[in-house]
Amino acid sequence: MSRRVVITGIGLVTPVGIGVDVAWPALLEGRSGAAPITLFDTKEFVTTFGCEVKDFDPTVWIDKRLAKTLDRFTQFALAAAELARADAGLEFGEDEADQVGVFVGAGLGGVSTLEETHTLLLERGPRRMSPYFVPAIIVNIAPGHISIRYGARGPNLSQVSACSSGAHAIGDAFRCIERGDADVMFAGGTEATITPLGVGGFNAAKALSRRNEEPQRASRPFDAERDGFVIGEGAGLVILELLERAKRRGARIYAEVAGYGLNGDAHHITAPSPEGRGAQRCMSMALRSARLQPSDIGYINAHGTSTRMNDAIETHAIKAVFGDHARRLAVSSTKSMTGHLLGAAGGVETSITALALARGVVPPTINYEHPDPECDLDYVPNQPRELRVDAALSNSFGFGGTNACLILKRYTGD
Repeated sequence: MSRRVVITGIGLVTPVGIGVDVAWPALLEGRSGAAPITLFDTKEFVTTFGCEVKDFDPTVWIDKRLAKTLDRFTQFALAAAELARADAGLEFGEDEADQVGVFVGAGLGGVSTLEETHTLLLERGPRRMSPYFVPAIIVNIAPGHISIRYGARGPNLSQVSACSSGAHAIGDAFRCIERGDADVMFAGGTEATITPLGVGGFNAAKALSRRNEEPQRASRPFDAERDGFVIGEGAGLVILELLERAKRRGARIYAEVAGYGLNGDAHHITAPSPEGRGAQRCMSMALRSARLQPSDIGYINAHGTSTRMNDAIETHAIKAVFGDHARRLAVSSTKSMTGHLLGAAGGVETSITALALARGVVPPTINYEHPDPECDLDYVPNQPRELRVDAALSNSFGFGGTNACLILKRYTGD
């Protein structure tokens, strides 16, 4: 029998708050994290707003001298890791260090450092470049620093799979514990791409909302008037732990990780496969992995980006997998509040799904005002809903046609 894996800690660094105690109430209140961008001058940009992490002081979490050598995405990861560790009450000694690992994904890594250093190179020449430049931009530096901080000598890896990165990191970490390669894993995603290159690039791809006059109403997944996603930043990490170890130390358990699906569309670099066939297969894989039937799922935290194509295709895929039961599902997109955190999305949204299971309440999809005939499920519009479910699904789909689906179960102590 496979070893059982549970979530014992959650660390959130999000546009709606830092820490579970701040972010979770904001999500239930339907608070949007969108506002005009302050991280750079947007005067020449088509889109001038995003979901920034407000009032983030890295020196609260990281030594001031070290913080200066780190890109913002790694700073977020270290903060989320400490929040998750503290939330879990996790301690381990030298004898356990080989069984504690770190998987943290990101889509793009140190973009702001790359931009700033390139400008420095052009203006002042190569001799002015920092020796910390390369370590600051590489994606795997985030799990590397977490490993160093805590002395975690187990599996250490960074999943780079666009908007599926955080979910892949959690799923792969789950499998690590399940097969005995580790007993504890820090896992999730981090991202900090609200930069000129990030916003300019997504504008060039015509992916971002242009609702500059009302940013808090711009992210509107499944709504008929959606016009693109809202770029966000932050990190979401969980502590995954072998059930027996968690029980032995009396840990609080949010949820059990029950199933994981991952696959590829083999279709297009940015567009989902027609009718969501890749997403359908991925959700079905997760159900098989969890040994559950479609009717066992009560809630889906949707990928729900607020783009025309994604929301319609994800809706179609859900209906194809769940059949008549799809009409009884609660489906919400918390990107309506956090924006799209790209590589961090799966980490944040898996955390939210675990909280929904543990606390018996489902966060809403805000800004849902105009029904779309192509999106005709129950999207928990605008208000949270008390709902006790036994199992929930979190979807993450990324550029390149990469998909990840995670199934969590409410932990009942059996």
